[in-house]
Amino acid sequence: MLTIGELASYAGVTVRAVRHYHAKGLLPEPDRDHSGYRRYDAGAVVELIRIRTLAEAGVPLSRVLELLQADEEEFAAAITDIDKRLRAEIRQRQRHRERIARLASGDSLALPPEVVEILDRLRALGVDERIVQVERDGWILLAAHSPERIPEWAARKWEQIADPPLIDFYLTLGQALEQVHDGPELVELADELATYITQMTDEQDEDYVGDTEVEPPFAKLMDTLAFDTAPPARRLVELLRTRGWTGWTKLERVDPTPGAAGMREEGTTLRRPPHRG
Repeated sequence: MLTIGELASYAGVTVRAVRHYHAKGLLPEPDRDHSGYRRYDAGAVVELIRIRTLAEAGVPLSRVLELLQADEEEFAAAITDIDKRLRAEIRQRQRHRERIARLASGDSLALPPEVVEILDRLRALGVDERIVQVERDGWILLAAHSPERIPEWAARKWEQIADPPLIDFYLTLGQALEQVHDGPELVELADELATYITQMTDEQDEDYVGDTEVEPPFAKLMDTLAFDTAPPARRLVELLRTRGWTGWTKLERVDPTPGAAGMREEGTTLRRPPHRG
């Protein structure tokens, strides 16, 4: 006859595990001897090894007793069911691992792969990191707000960043964000940006303009996020307004003449904003 410690040793488990199996009703507790100790026979060792084997194979303890008592056909069916569940768990854990690996890059947090590729491309083109951050944060909001439209917007964004004048726009914008004070350099850069914007909207076909379909309140939220990331952008937008353009996420024409501020022409919003934002 064996003590609980000897039983655990022969079966390759801990004494704590034996007691846990007793508590779960998987392994019957033998009667105590005259000294008050529980004594186990060889059959208990075999049963404990079977329990341990099933548990190590991933069988939930709630189903171990069922399998121990099943006939050959029932056992095979139960094992098939458990294997199916384990494979589903493995797939889920693999997806979790892929997400964890993507999170290591930073940009991949809450962003689909096609957007991460866009951000990488902007960096490769030498776009100011603050602009890239504004883009990233804007995409995060868009992905949460309208995930079904991300593939469409991403495809159009790729078309835009393949356009040399737009890259010039980005680079000039990066220079403007370097200007902290309202000096002549910022005013000159505002002139350059207004020229770029006008050329882009005048030279491109109608597909280049409009239809981002971002509601004004959501556009305002994205604007605020952009201004918090790159504070000089707020002053730059003020200067652009006097040159016939306003907005950040949704760039629109305005009448620059005195007293006409806020009067916008319809149908002139730039397609998924080149500087998002």
